Amino acid sequence: AGDEMVDVLSRYLQVQSINPPGDETLAADFMIEVLEDEGIPWELIEFSPGRGSLVARLGGNNTEPPLCLMSHLDVVPAEASYWPDDRQPFSGAVVDGEIWGRGALDMKGMGALELMTLVWLKRLNIPLKRDVVLLAVADEEVNNQGAMHMASQWDRVGCSHLINEGGLGLRDIVVEGQNIYGISNAEKGVFWAQVVAHGEPGHGSVPLPDTSVERLHHAVDDLYKRKQKPEVPDSLMLTLDRAGRQTGGALGWVLTKPRLVNLLVKPRLLEEPASIALMTDTLNVTGYSGMLQPNVVPSTSIAQLDCRIRPETTPEMMEQELLKILEKHPNTELKILQTGVGVESPLDDPLYEAIANYAVEGEDNAVAGPILSPGFTDSLLLRPLGVHAYGFVPFLLETADTSTMHGHNERVSVENVENGLHKMFSIVVEVAAVPATD
Repeated sequence: AGDEMVDVLSRYLQVQSINPPGDETLAADFMIEVLEDEGIPWELIEFSPGRGSLVARLGGNNTEPPLCLMSHLDVVPAEASYWPDDRQPFSGAVVDGEIWGRGALDMKGMGALELMTLVWLKRLNIPLKRDVVLLAVADEEVNNQGAMHMASQWDRVGCSHLINEGGLGLRDIVVEGQNIYGISNAEKGVFWAQVVAHGEPGHGSVPLPDTSVERLHHAVDDLYKRKQKPEVPDSLMLTLDRAGRQTGGALGWVLTKPRLVNLLVKPRLLEEPASIALMTDTLNVTGYSGMLQPNVVPSTSIAQLDCRIRPETTPEMMEQELLKILEKHPNTELKILQTGVGVESPLDDPLYEAIANYAVEGEDNAVAGPILSPGFTDSLLLRPLGVHAYGFVPFLLETADTSTMHGHNERVSVENVENGLHKMFSIVVEVAAVPATD
């Protein structure tokens, strides 16, 4: 199964479903070939030509509602000139025990694991108490149109529970020598907006007062200076507590005491951007527009904002916070592009418990616990429908490996792929198979 898994992922990574423009149906067609060979029924649902989402289903006895294995078919662009010649972004090259390609981690690696989990359920003829549904959607990386399209007709899918991207395993992230597997039961909401500044246009050779560019510069500067009180989320506290109980000693004792975590551990967490993102409502300017010719001062200048908000912060609260800052900047306005509320899934759920158990199976010094995902996934659109969604990619990585997602030299080890298939298959059997009788 491991050798076949590596081959399937290698070939899947060669499919160029780059978004933009998307072409996700190309990736869906690859999966369909595998499904056809196994006799697994499927349906392709396109929201526009060439941009399809795939639904494949193994039927159960309907004792429980369906379980979804979710992934997205699209990948972000890659700058091939920064990759090794023999390990290009869409080569699927297997070199020195690693599988190279855009999407190896985000998230064709996970999609291939879910595909082959469905295949092995069928091959082994495992009786199911619930349908197991493979859901591979289009356009996650840009506008989430695939997930929106599926959410609008969720009765066609019908899943009450879902495994998607989100958490994964990291080495030495808190305690040296300890592996921590994060299970994303919640993710931050999104607040995307533009700050639009207006002013008189003019010639670039003449210093002009109160231009749109100058007004935008001052407004953005104040937005970056906004004050916040970082708070360690409850989910991270719970995971630190589990890490501390296993570690023992003085450090382990500290990790089990929330007051000491806030006093001694939080300052360390505030040194890492990823940890800061968990504890605050973040704001980043991700681009500017409005410029014309180099010698023309534009009448309108625009800064694009990407804000990620904690579940306890509503989009309305974030809007009011930003508007209060912009009040002292004349001729500026806030234009909202997209918002979404962070929603949590419960921890007292059999799917969460199965993920937590099999995440650490066979590892002596490893713990699994809930995390708040700093980014958002398609799960954000499905949790409001009542779906219990958990983000878990069964790979164990070094912290540096995570920077290759959307970056250069994205890859995943053969060992991770083989172990990941075992973990994913075990989780699904635990929650979806008809229990054995004595």
